[in-house]
Amino acid sequence: MINFNAELFKKQKDGMILSASGWRGVFAEGGGDENKTGKIPESCVFIARAAACAFASYLKKIYSKDAPVVIVGMDSRPTGSAIADAVLLELINENCSARFAGIIAAPEIMSLSRKTGETEDCGFIYISASHNPIAHNGIKFGLCGGGILEAKESAVLIDAFNELCAGAELGAAVFLEAPADAVTARLNDVKKDVQFYKNASKAAYEEFTNEVISGEKKGEKQDAVLKSLRNGVAKKSIKIAADFNGSARCVSIDEAYLTALGAGFSAINARTGEIAHRIVPEGESLEPCREFLYSLHSKDPSYILGYTPDCDGDRGNLVVWDDSKKNVRALEAQEVFALAALCELSFDAAKNAGAGGGKAAIVVNDPTSMRVDEIAAFFGVETLRAEVGEANVVSLARKARLEGRAVRFLGEGAAGGVIIHPSAVRDPLDTIGSILKFMCLGEDFCAGAACKDLFELWCKKSSQLSLYTENWTLSSVLASLPRWTTTGAYDAKALLKIKAADHALLKKCYQEIFLREWEAKKKSLYKKYGVKFWRSFRYNGVEEAAAEDFSSAGRGGLKIVFYNESGAPISSIWMRGSGTEPVFRVMADVRGDDAAGEQEMLEWQRVMTREADARALKEA
Repeated sequence: MINFNAELFKKQKDGMILSASGWRGVFAEGGGDENKTGKIPESCVFIARAAACAFASYLKKIYSKDAPVVIVGMDSRPTGSAIADAVLLELINENCSARFAGIIAAPEIMSLSRKTGETEDCGFIYISASHNPIAHNGIKFGLCGGGILEAKESAVLIDAFNELCAGAELGAAVFLEAPADAVTARLNDVKKDVQFYKNASKAAYEEFTNEVISGEKKGEKQDAVLKSLRNGVAKKSIKIAADFNGSARCVSIDEAYLTALGAGFSAINARTGEIAHRIVPEGESLEPCREFLYSLHSKDPSYILGYTPDCDGDRGNLVVWDDSKKNVRALEAQEVFALAALCELSFDAAKNAGAGGGKAAIVVNDPTSMRVDEIAAFFGVETLRAEVGEANVVSLARKARLEGRAVRFLGEGAAGGVIIHPSAVRDPLDTIGSILKFMCLGEDFCAGAACKDLFELWCKKSSQLSLYTENWTLSSVLASLPRWTTTGAYDAKALLKIKAADHALLKKCYQEIFLREWEAKKKSLYKKYGVKFWRSFRYNGVEEAAAEDFSSAGRGGLKIVFYNESGAPISSIWMRGSGTEPVFRVMADVRGDDAAGEQEMLEWQRVMTREADARALKEA
């Protein structure tokens, strides 16, 4: 046995958040959120080895193989290399065929796993804490389907990890043994192959992105869509800015792919690991990109769009040139998601024009703004909702497809996280691709829909033809979106520190408080906002259900939707404890450009939730 401190190991393990969205904790030696050291304490080495050990056993069981293939990659955080060494060492120790792709964007490693899965059974381990602060890190797991493990399978892996960790605390766990010299030597050999697998991942990602953006598998139909898109981009002369913020996207395909489509491209903070500002791509984090795009547009008006990804590059939000303001503005995450939904649904409508009807749906998470429901309804498309978490949204989309629905667009509106089938992961490159398609595909593509372009198609669908002009711009498209005002997921007022550990009990107390408050406020809510009645919904995994008993939501999402006299939804309030951060989120969603109304509903929700927390603590 090697040097192992059971007390420190337990403290590190107990401080981690384990969920289907990933396992996360503070890995930097010395702790803190913004600690930029690359060193990790011994307790974290053992955590990483335990995770790899559990996953190796999981793969051997599901594939019935003694030496499964495991692809390992990481985002650009300083602690990534140390965690990767520990993970690779344990995989080799467990006789796995370990393949290391180095720093790699999340959608890229998932494309590589999908491609590898065409000929070999495989899994992947991705080392990342996504949008969490720089000193945090974590691990995501997946198979060859191109996405992270579904919630049920993730729970199996978490149980196995917990069992291993319990054994380690008693001094009885396989990963506590020192690796043999041959294992250490093999680690060096594996790391020498990093460039080979990085090149393979880029090729797989480019091929898969072509399929996602075109909506067609490789062949003549895909070539036709991409050719039409390239011609349109060249005609429009669109240029794009990026603030990579030192993320894994610095070494991905973004520039090569977008320029191959004919778009101009410029980037800042484009060296991996040089993280220049807060990682989560919202609010203040978009300011450097906004300023960069403004500078570029001032010299070349073709620069109209910019994006900033998070550290693992699986989500990114936008800044755009706004004609009406003569300035660049940052889009809110919900606005980004709604724009992408509009673009992709328009693309599908034109592409499939005349193909006959069929059940179609989009899948979103529970705090996604109801503006998306409005957009989908214009296309005759149903909106389905899952609990927060990429794994939940992807799983619900798969379930809907098995039930006969066509689901191409899905994701998490509260984070601006767009997923386009057959992808199973959020990807800002796909978001940009959707916007380019909407703006640049012309009559040759839209002829079947009897439209000059996709904006005319949207204006017809939404009864807004008065907005259509020959020289429409991206600003015109944004102005045509349904108007809703929604709390940002990272707005300071959206985050509460809840002390009650039992969230079901908290929601039981909250129900009593809400019913009291509703009786006191329903007349004023009707007078000010037209609210006539409400309904409550719970979101647990892939299930959305009426919540007559609020406590039935458990640790899942709880939403109350308010309706007017005609039964149309006009606002909502929502709550859920985060599965990846130590926070409890509350949000409000209000029809119209109504910041005051959104703030009033949000503050009402905050007050009720804090009172429920205090009651739950007393009752526990």
